Amino acid sequence: MRHLLPAAALALASIAAPAFAQNMFGPLITPDALETRLESDAPLILDIRGDAYAEGHIPGAVSAPYGDFRGPKENPGQVIPEDKLEAMLQSLGVTYERPIAIVHEGDSDTDFGAAARVYWTLKSSGLTQLAIVNGGMQAWEAEKRPLMTGTLRPEPSDIDITWTDKWLATTDEVANVVTGGQDAQLVDARPLDFFEGRSAHDAAARPGTLPGATNVTHSNFFTEGGRIVDAQEASTIAERLGLTSDRPVVSFCNTGHWAATDWFAMSELAGMDNVKLYAESMAGYSQTDNEMANVPGLFRNLWNQVMGY
Repeated sequence: MRHLLPAAALALASIAAPAFAQNMFGPLITPDALETRLESDAPLILDIRGDAYAEGHIPGAVSAPYGDFRGPKENPGQVIPEDKLEAMLQSLGVTYERPIAIVHEGDSDTDFGAAARVYWTLKSSGLTQLAIVNGGMQAWEAEKRPLMTGTLRPEPSDIDITWTDKWLATTDEVANVVTGGQDAQLVDARPLDFFEGRSAHDAAARPGTLPGATNVTHSNFFTEGGRIVDAQEASTIAERLGLTSDRPVVSFCNTGHWAATDWFAMSELAGMDNVKLYAESMAGYSQTDNEMANVPGLFRNLWNQVMGY
């Protein structure tokens, strides 16, 4: 049963938070640990579920729909302009001092990619106190933790972000890897049918993958219970799959969603250095004339579309 609190009963979204020590909040936080933090130092909770927010949310959470962190329909993985991103973060009350917990629905390993992509965006904006609520709202509710209704409107901040490309791979950089001008491990986070060219995203001009890529489906990093693995297990999985810090790694998928999960698992959990996310992924790459692999012939492509592959 849900325990709903009136919005007026809590105003955590506008409480000024003190400064926090570095690297003490994430990258994952359990519902229990988050509820304890709510009672002490009031982290900012970004609920990225969209319309579901109105049905009940974690006390103090503000609505920050995942779609606001995405690019246009023709290229959803595109990074939004820095000025637009900065204005959005200001409207959400984001500051450098206050830790941020990202809450997704938690109903599948695919859903986790939304939280990972938002985490990556915030980290690339210079924020360091970040965590994803492990298990999302479903885990919170399963443990009978309190919910509240109503919309919390945060006090806007004056944050001035400086975007870094440290964890971003561009189409030109990826094309350079494909042609041998730059060394990197290319990791395709999509299910096998996309990797093999039997399926394609609506925004992709062609099915297929990057030449030389290894298929490491995002679901590799999840337990049977649907939770992402811990740091030790992420390291073990990465090592088993031949992914190491010896070479740069570029994670990609269709639109930088599943790939954000692979990036998160390798970079934030396994602690691998020099892991980048190809944000535009195959939706962006396939719209260029650059070389691709596993591209079916015309007849096979038509057959795949007819059969719904």
